Amino acid sequence: MFRHAVVSTVARTAASQQLRSLAIPAARIAVTAAVRQSIRTPRFYSSEAAPKEEPKKEEAPKAEAENNASSEIQKQVEELKTQLEAKTKEAADFKDKFLRSVADFRNLQERTAREVKNAKDFAIQKFAKDLVESVDNFERALSMVPAEMRDPAKNKEVADLYDGMKMTEDILLKTLKRHGLEKFDPMGELFDPNKHEATFHVHMPDKKPNEVFHVQQKGFMLNGRVLRAAQVGVAKGEQ
Repeated sequence: MFRHAVVSTVARTAASQQLRSLAIPAARIAVTAAVRQSIRTPRFYSSEAAPKEEPKKEEAPKAEAENNASSEIQKQVEELKTQLEAKTKEAADFKDKFLRSVADFRNLQERTAREVKNAKDFAIQKFAKDLVESVDNFERALSMVPAEMRDPAKNKEVADLYDGMKMTEDILLKTLKRHGLEKFDPMGELFDPNKHEATFHVHMPDKKPNEVFHVQQKGFMLNGRVLRAAQVGVAKGEQ
C-alpha cells in the first residue's frame, strides 16, 4: 500500500513538471503572436489638428542674430569684391608700366648700339677730313704732268717719278678704303644735293637736265656717309 502511494506521488510530480515544461513555450508563442497582431493592427488618430506650438521666446533673438550675421557676411563680400577690383586695376597698371619700361629699355639699347657703331665708324672723321687734302694734292700733282712727258722714251726720269707718285696714290686710296674712306667721281650722274655741290650751271643742249658734266673737285664718303660733297658743274638742258 505504501509503495503504491509513493509511486503515485512520483508519477504526479513528473506529470506536473512535464506540463510546466510544455506550458512555457506555449506562453512564449502566445506573447509573440500578440505582439505581431498589435503591429499589424492599424492605428487610428484623431482628425483634429494638433494644436500648433507657440514659438518660443528664445527663437526671435536667434533669428535676428542670424539675419545680422548674414548681413555682415554680405557686407564683407562686397568689400572684398571692391578690393579685388582695385587690385586688378592696379595690377593692370603695373603691367602696362612694365611693358612700357621694357620697350623703352630696348629702344635705349638699340639707340646706344647705333651710337656706339657710329662712334666707331666715324671716329676718324676729323682725321679723314684733314687727310683728303693730301689726296687732292697727289691728284693735282699728277695732273700737272703733261701726257708727252709720261713717255719713258722721251723723259725717263719724269716718267719714273710720275709712276712712283701714281703708285703711292693708289696705295693710299686702297688703305683709306679699307678704313671706310672712299673717293667718288660723279661725272655723268644726275645732280644730288646730298652728294654734290653745284658751283655753276651751264646751258648744254646735248646734256640731260641736271646732269653733271664737269667735276671741279671729287667727293669723299666715310662708311656710306658723305664726308665731303663733290664740287660739280651742272647742265641746264634745253630752255
